[in-house]
Amino acid sequence: MSTIKLSQEAHALPLPWRSKVLGQAAGANIKVLRMDASAYPNEVHDFVEALLVVEGQMNLEIYGKTVCVQAGEVFMVPAGTPHAVAAGSQGTLVIIDQ
Repeated sequence: MSTIKLSQEAHALPLPWRSKVLGQAAGANIKVLRMDASAYPNEVHDFVEALLVVEGQMNLEIYGKTVCVQAGEVFMVPAGTPHAVAAGSQGTLVIIDQ
C-alpha cells in the first residue's frame, strides 16, 4: 500500500480534463484530473458519478443551473443526468464512477 498525492498526480498530467485512473475500490474507478479554467462539454452516463473537488472549485452546469462545488465538497450526479463544467473551474478533481 502507498499514499497517493492527489494534487501531485493531477499536476503531472500532460493535459487538463484527461483523467488518470488511480485504482479501483468496491468496483468503482477512482480517477484524478486537473481543471484548467476552460469549459468541459455536456455529457451523460448510465451510472452515478461522484465529483469530489480536492483543490479549487468546479462550476457544474446541471438541471439548468450552475452549482459551485468548492474544495472539500462532493457532488453526486445521478445516472442519466446531463451535466457540463462551466469555464472558470480550476484545481484538482477526483471522479468516482464505474
